[in-house]
Order: sequence, then structure tokens, then C-alpha cells
Amino acid sequence: MVGTFSGKKSLKALSNKVFRFIQQTLIMTFIPHPDTAPLNLTCAVVTVSDTRTPETDRSGQIIQELLTRSGHDIGLYLIIPDEPLQIQAILPEISNQNQIKVLILNGGTGIAPRDTTYDALVPLLRITLPGFGELFRYLSYQEIGSRAMASRAIAGVYQNLLVFSLPGSTNAVKLALEKLILPEILHLVKQMNG
Repeated sequence: MVGTFSGKKSLKALSNKVFRFIQQTLIMTFIPHPDTAPLNLTCAVVTVSDTRTPETDRSGQIIQELLTRSGHDIGLYLIIPDEPLQIQAILPEISNQNQIKVLILNGGTGIAPRDTTYDALVPLLRITLPGFGELFRYLSYQEIGSRAMASRAIAGVYQNLLVFSLPGSTNAVKLALEKLILPEILHLVKQMNG
């Protein structure tokens, strides 16, 4: 005898097991569909900090290394102070450089009084990507625990520019680039351009 079912409880238990198996299989095997043609993007990297220099800006260096290793170009690299007006002023400057399609900022996303990047960017983004911040905090939680809730990482679109704003820690920028930005950057730029 192969097996018998005795009533609704057994059938419900079996359907729950089948559902969990399918759910786990989908989660474990999901890979985003590949973009058909590789695209070389020109990116800008901006570190928002009152103290870093090009020599001490390890996070900015890591962002540039990961982008170039993935075949993208760095069209601009800046370090600017954590001043809202200066943060806001760079968006139109970079957006007017038509070859630059992606801006990655790092620093100023926490809740300290000098962390103003999030507050400076939000009113300027015409489209926000809430899923980026949500996924980033979820992945960060797996690494650093409940402190991940203090991150105000955000992504969105300013005019013709895809914008990512990350915490300034080297682990945070590596996590965001390797797990979220690099796997989806081509797809997001193609969607942004229509």
C-alpha cells in the first residue's frame, strides 16, 4: 500500500508540506533573468564625509573597484562635506553630464546630527525604489543584527540619473554593491531609459 489519507487534517498537513517544499525550492533557485546585451555604464562615486580624503576613503575606493571590475567606468569621483545644499547641488551637475547614468553616494545615511544625505536626496528624487532600502536593511540585519534599522539607505531616479545612497562603512558598500546594485544595475538603467 502506497499510503492513505484519513480525513481533512492529513490532507491539510500534506498540502502544507507541498507548499513549503515549493516555496523553499523557488527561494533557493530564483535567479533574476539575465540582461540580453552587456552594457558598459559610466558611474559617479561621491563620498559624503567631513573627515575623509582620497587616501582614507576606503569605501569610495571599494565602490570604484567593484564597478570597474564589473566592466563599468568611473566618470567622476568626489568627496564632499555632509552639507545638505552641497549634496543637493551635485545632482544636477552630475545629471547634466549625459554620459553618467549612475550615481553612488556613500556616507551620511544614519541618524546622527551630521547625517544629512537622506534628507537632502529624498525631495529631489522623482522616483524612489523602496525595495532597495528594505532589501539592504534585511541583508544588513543578517550581518549586524538590529543596528541595521538605523540605516537610511535609499535608491531612486533624479532626472536621467539612477541614484543609490549607501552608508559609509566598507562592509555596507560591499554588501550593497555585490548583493543588490551590481546584479540589477543594467536592468534598472534600461527600465529608467524606457
